[in-house]
Amino acid sequence: MFDVLQYFNIFWKPPGVAGEAQPDGWGINNILLLLLLLLLLLLLLFQISLRTHIFIYLFLSFHLCVQGNGIKTAKYNVLTFLPLNLYEQLHRLVNIYFIFIILLQTVPQISTLPWFALLFPLTLLLSIRGVRDLIDDIGRHHSDWEINSRPCEILTGKSFIQKKWRDICVGDIVCLRKDSIVPADLLLLSSTEPNSLCYVETMDIDGETNLKYRQALLVTHEQLTNDGSMAAFDGVITCEEPNSRMHSFVGTLDWRGEKYSLDSEKVLLRGCKVRNTEACYGLVIYAGFDTKIMKNCGKIKLKKTKLSHLMDRLVLLITVSLFLISFGLAVGSGVSAERFREQHSYLFAFYSTTSSIQYAFFAFWGFLILLSLVIPMSMFEFIYLVNSCFINWDREMYYAPKDMPAKARSTSLNDQLGQIEYVFSDKTGTLTQNIMTFKKCCINGVIYGKVPLGSHWDLGKSPTFLSRQASEWAGRQMHFF
Repeated sequence: MFDVLQYFNIFWKPPGVAGEAQPDGWGINNILLLLLLLLLLLLLLFQISLRTHIFIYLFLSFHLCVQGNGIKTAKYNVLTFLPLNLYEQLHRLVNIYFIFIILLQTVPQISTLPWFALLFPLTLLLSIRGVRDLIDDIGRHHSDWEINSRPCEILTGKSFIQKKWRDICVGDIVCLRKDSIVPADLLLLSSTEPNSLCYVETMDIDGETNLKYRQALLVTHEQLTNDGSMAAFDGVITCEEPNSRMHSFVGTLDWRGEKYSLDSEKVLLRGCKVRNTEACYGLVIYAGFDTKIMKNCGKIKLKKTKLSHLMDRLVLLITVSLFLISFGLAVGSGVSAERFREQHSYLFAFYSTTSSIQYAFFAFWGFLILLSLVIPMSMFEFIYLVNSCFINWDREMYYAPKDMPAKARSTSLNDQLGQIEYVFSDKTGTLTQNIMTFKKCCINGVIYGKVPLGSHWDLGKSPTFLSRQASEWAGRQMHFF
């Protein structure tokens, strides 16, 4: 204990030491400052424990003005990046802990290290995390720009003109070609297929690869046969408000004095792909964030990995341990100061302004600052960034048939890979690929299919049909698994 206290006194000297400026004692202002710091720490911990998201919803509920059918999935913009990113980083207990230590270092009576000793590495750590989040968000902005800039044919005047997805508005008539992606939620008006059928693939919505068909109203299929008739279309659609129900739609079409019922079988949802249909035409009923697929995206929330939760618990445990250790050292420091005062009474005048209890109180905070580096200020952010680059560069994860390399869409969730406990699958082939290749068949004695030359099924030879008794497997017991 004596060695520890002696080492501590090298860095910190209590007020009242001879040869130094003598303060007026531990003033009420300094005590209030310490109490304010403790209250701030308790409020931050209480806020995190309740998981309140008032601040995060304030910024994430604000969308940039996206015109027409444009979407925005990026988290930040120029105004919200700095406050929102700092808020996210302050949800990590280790950052809150070091900020609290830095605030303690600003009090000269208890500071054992310069106030900038921890400020510089913490600022560097927060900057690395901020740059990493900025790179991820720039990628999301680029993805949004690519989607919003996809070409489409929109009826303008009496002809279809090629524009971009973001230019689509509710009420526009859009022409979709074969293998094109539906840019918004459309009411199918007509198609080039008989009976106005349109086949769509919904793999990007529900994961199913089988084709589904949509059918337009007979009246629109018969009347809207050219660009001029579509330009003169003046029907009024009354439908439900935008919602997230993918397989439900209720509405009516009021056209030429008649009302026609509409359901989900007559609607093309955003994200579907047109298949086996040369061309089809649809009227935009929901666009942008009002489409059903965007309604299903939900609100953006802060994601914390299992490793982050574990780190928070460890930091809390280490912090409690540091408080206990500092308390023990402070008690020992106070006892040692009292003994020193009794043994060297002739020096009592130099310590008349500081009692043993005050000395122990100062020592507690000093030891807490001195031992704060027990919690490492690690560079996990840099490790996450490099790990994401390795994922993008991994040749073993490159899929040559589709020219598709691996892509880390988030650099902060790498440690979540492989954390799967349960896998749910149905019979639609979600995890398997059903490849049925025709080999050969025999119809009315004629064998069809590729037959290897010289084999038993060679067309130059007449096949020999063997009975069950002549088979080498006859009489053997069969086991089925």
